[in-house]
Amino acid sequence: MDVRWEEAGWERLTGRTGRRRLPVWDCTVGLVVGDDAVLLVDPGSSLREGARVRAEAERLTGRRVTHIAFTHGHFDHVLGAAAFSGAEVYAAVGLDSVLDTGREQLRQSAVGHGLAEAEAAQAAEVLVLPRHPVSGEWTLELGGVRVLLANVGPGHTGHDLAVFVPGEREVAFCGDLVEESGEPQAGRDAVPSRWPEALDRVLALGGDDALYVPGHGAVVDAAFVRVQRAALAVRFGVSGA
Repeated sequence: MDVRWEEAGWERLTGRTGRRRLPVWDCTVGLVVGDDAVLLVDPGSSLREGARVRAEAERLTGRRVTHIAFTHGHFDHVLGAAAFSGAEVYAAVGLDSVLDTGREQLRQSAVGHGLAEAEAAQAAEVLVLPRHPVSGEWTLELGGVRVLLANVGPGHTGHDLAVFVPGEREVAFCGDLVEESGEPQAGRDAVPSRWPEALDRVLALGGDDALYVPGHGAVVDAAFVRVQRAALAVRFGVSGA
């Protein structure tokens, strides 16, 4: 246990990775600490929440967040991005246009889930769009650690990105392709027929011994992901999966 991280409300996963389960929607944000740069996986659900995550990350690492990866485009995973001035933002190819044309839908979704009207409107207006589209795989060199960004979707949405970090144990940040604290949610932008296939890619890249970090809930292992994948195949009637 890393007492400093735990006292700040973060869970240290490996020497270079940690994550925090944010209040209200139990959304996970992840942190990858390189010698030269710091990557944040999802920036929170509002500017206020993003600013709090930024302050905690800077306190824990002694440096500013330089890179952000959006695992997908739902409000609780993107609306805090504008709190991280100057950070380079990565996402699955095509998500930039979805977010740019869908600001009003993001605002409505955030308000519908309980975010204050003013906060939702402000965050949607200043939303930072990803400038680095990932069409297959993209390797980020953070100094002492090379992080793999993989476009593994569609599945939970049309634009799902997973983040893989090598170390004493591989860490896979899965976004909402994997959920532990409840049944995986399939909204209007889900592609259910492709979801099991997306999880096959996550498992192939992560391996049997990885720590799998869901978008919501506790860290799980490969066996949990396989069980959830099989349940999704049955739930969505994916034949031959």
